[in-house]
Amino acid sequence: MSTPTTPGSRRQQMTPELPTGEIVSTYDRYEDAKHAVDVLARSGFPVRQVSIVGNDVRSVERVTGRLTYGRVALMGALSGAYLGLFLGLLLFIFQPENTAIVGVFIAAVVIGAGFGMLFGVLSYAMNRNRRDFSSVMQMVATRYDLITDAEQLHEARRVLSGHTGA
Repeated sequence: MSTPTTPGSRRQQMTPELPTGEIVSTYDRYEDAKHAVDVLARSGFPVRQVSIVGNDVRSVERVTGRLTYGRVALMGALSGAYLGLFLGLLLFIFQPENTAIVGVFIAAVVIGAGFGMLFGVLSYAMNRNRRDFSSVMQMVATRYDLITDAEQLHEARRVLSGHTGA
């Protein structure tokens, strides 16, 4: 949960600290904890005093597929094409009198895709035996505690207990 930074609290935001307070409720899923904060916000509760704390954080790597030369070449070509599109846009901005702008864009995208494909395939060939799959990393907590100041604890529990489905 992010909070706006005020000039007096800027120092507090720069150093990471665990929030202090009492546990209002505990949830197994982050979406449920987020929904509880939404319920509190809609009821007018001062949500600046609420924190969602994930406990027992684990790293989860979800395998998305097997890497092949074709897939690596395609991913490299796509990322290179994006870079080429960006460079073509820069050329257009700094040389707007160029009449062959479509040609410049196409050439930049094709050249970028070619270099992206080349570098992707070379990188994969050099690391072939170390990693033959693609994946996505996530940090997942097993439990999410909703924490607030001790003075606000009973009010937060009252609001959440009065809401059906919380």
